[in-house]
Amino acid sequence: MKIFLKILVGIIGLVLLFIIGGLVYINTQLPNAGPIENITIESTPERIQRGEYLSNHVAMCIDCHSHRNWEYYAGPLTPGTFGIGGELFSEDMGFPGNIYSKNITPANTGIKGWSDADIFHAITTGVTKSGDALFPLMPYPNFRISDKEDIYSIIAYIKTLKPIENQVKETKLNFPLNLIVRSIPKPAEFTTRPEKTDTVAYGKYMITLASCGECHTPKEKGAPIPGMDFAGGFKFVMPWGTIRTTNITPDIETGIGSWTKEQFINRFKTFDNDAAKQIVFKPPFDEGHFNTLMPWTQYAGMTEEDLGAIYAYLRTVKPVKNKVQKYSAEGATYMK
Repeated sequence: MKIFLKILVGIIGLVLLFIIGGLVYINTQLPNAGPIENITIESTPERIQRGEYLSNHVAMCIDCHSHRNWEYYAGPLTPGTFGIGGELFSEDMGFPGNIYSKNITPANTGIKGWSDADIFHAITTGVTKSGDALFPLMPYPNFRISDKEDIYSIIAYIKTLKPIENQVKETKLNFPLNLIVRSIPKPAEFTTRPEKTDTVAYGKYMITLASCGECHTPKEKGAPIPGMDFAGGFKFVMPWGTIRTTNITPDIETGIGSWTKEQFINRFKTFDNDAAKQIVFKPPFDEGHFNTLMPWTQYAGMTEEDLGAIYAYLRTVKPVKNKVQKYSAEGATYMK
């Protein structure tokens, strides 16, 4: 019996040493995304203009890092909050904890004091100036394979934002993701933006930069379901109920296979006006009348050429038959 207890104690001790060693490694050696590239970005008018376009209408930096007004359809941005951060992506919405978007204005409570290299490293690897790992709701896995010049342009534009003091709460992830997230960042592998004449390749580049697949691909335990790229069904639990993303594969019956290029572009451009930002949308909602997380009024600013290229790329992806129930009252709290 004594021998058995000694063996048991020894096994428990080894397990504890393994756990402690693992925690020490995770907290001292991770995240490891390589060295910070020593860069200084020249803020030319061309870069600022390109960065404004990408930040507001493609990569959607301003959308996630500002406040949205949910009294209106598609939650248009609240004036005066550009880059202020503090938007909550909560556990109640289906996220693994409470995640707050950062203040990215050049304020004391934002990124004042961050060098161009610090900002570039955070955007492309997911590692902040303080060495923390960002949760990949911030789509740095997509930005890490973009064209460096586009990231330079985004940074040049962000530095022009009006400084707004807003102390954002710290993100709190659930265990074990609070540890796992430290293993996600890795060194960037930049690409060159394809020429616009190569429409499909350019469309793939733009749809990746826009992170469309992040919302339009269903996931299990945070991982994309194999074979379901762009098939829709990713759900978000909102105060007004549960909404699910649309199937944007070229499936004829359940996707956008029957859409023409003109229909696809017009679906976005319908919201490219001031009136579209003032469509009052209040509960009660039903299957034919519900609000959406899709930032139509932001994506509407994308050029017809870029939207057309995205359409051309989507025509090449695998059609997936996946009929999506876009809305249900499940999880609605607005009546409580």
